[in-house]
Amino acid sequence: MQPQNALLSATGTTIFTVMSALANQHQAINLGQGFPDYDGPPDVVRAAAEALMDGRNQYPPMTGVPELREAVAAHNRRFYGIDADANAEVVVTSGATEAITACLMAVLNPGDECVLIEPLYDTYLPVVKLLGAIPKLVRLSPPKWELPRAELAAAFGPKTKAILFNTPMNPTGKVFTSAELAFIADLIARHDCYAICDEVYEHLTFDGWKHIPLMTLPGMRERCMRIGSAGKTFSLTGWKVGYVTCDRSLAPNVAKAHQNLTFTTPPNLQRGVAVGLVKDDAYFEGLSSHLQAKRDRLSRGLERLGFGVLPTQGTYFITTDVRPLGWNGDDVSFCRTLTEEAKVTAIPVTAFYAPRTDTHDANDGAPNHYARFAFCKGDALLDMALARMEAWLAARGAGARAAAG
Repeated sequence: MQPQNALLSATGTTIFTVMSALANQHQAINLGQGFPDYDGPPDVVRAAAEALMDGRNQYPPMTGVPELREAVAAHNRRFYGIDADANAEVVVTSGATEAITACLMAVLNPGDECVLIEPLYDTYLPVVKLLGAIPKLVRLSPPKWELPRAELAAAFGPKTKAILFNTPMNPTGKVFTSAELAFIADLIARHDCYAICDEVYEHLTFDGWKHIPLMTLPGMRERCMRIGSAGKTFSLTGWKVGYVTCDRSLAPNVAKAHQNLTFTTPPNLQRGVAVGLVKDDAYFEGLSSHLQAKRDRLSRGLERLGFGVLPTQGTYFITTDVRPLGWNGDDVSFCRTLTEEAKVTAIPVTAFYAPRTDTHDANDGAPNHYARFAFCKGDALLDMALARMEAWLAARGAGARAAAG
């Protein structure tokens, strides 16, 4: 048999699938994968259900139903002052992951360079490579995850075509500051390139932090492809409805990529999301405060158990340092042991770093003692997870004392 695609054959199963399967195997509480265990707004769900019965179930327009494209444009104006033409500058996709792929396809040619910031969502790197482009990786370092400006500037060069940029950032929980965004915008302008802006957590920010789209900075309007997600904004991750806002010069190529990936997105789900995007300010403010309370609940509990808890300014996730617990292994062994023994699942943060060698198992220099927990769960489940970890840590402590005695 002829060999199959080398890149895909060498790409491992996503860490989220691996850890979720391990969680199921051990009947563990899954705080690894970032999906809520509660449903989205009833009026949004009801609108999608009613739309399913209204006789409009054939192919919708490729770029999205008019109601949703208009709602996306209105949402951009309302929250960020971005004036986008719903008919020429909005493309609806089957989830934000497809949107990311479509935007990369729209601008990258084989041999182009694309700047990526680690730690990163695990779909970024394979897609860049599948397109024949060359990833240029720049690392952020815990605990503050500050932008390394000299390293970022050095990653840009004559072959740079784009930067793929995520804020609020998974898994770090970082919201990029206006000064950091200005530095990135200056590099983009000077190197005459594009920005694919993964902004799916735009409404999930805490402690007064506010999301600033890179597209709103001077000179960035025609260079940015801004990606949003109904799954994250309305706690409906299974719907897989995403949307891209970009200049009319970029939208045709984004649409052509979408055409060759999925072509359309279920029309009833689009109509439900259109209802959600025009909800009043109280909904979006409540979403943030609701999740901030969950962040604080889990964060306080993890600190009480002895984890080193890093600040979380946005997203669904808390990053923790496991060394204060006395753990001497790496993050992968910690998360596996936590799942098998404590019956609680987290994600090792090294999964968000690319291998630096040809062994595909060494993230040279990447921090390997951090675990990511998702807090977008019911309070009772979060409390149960904390209780399980407390009992596990107590048992480990008792076992260590017995061995020492």
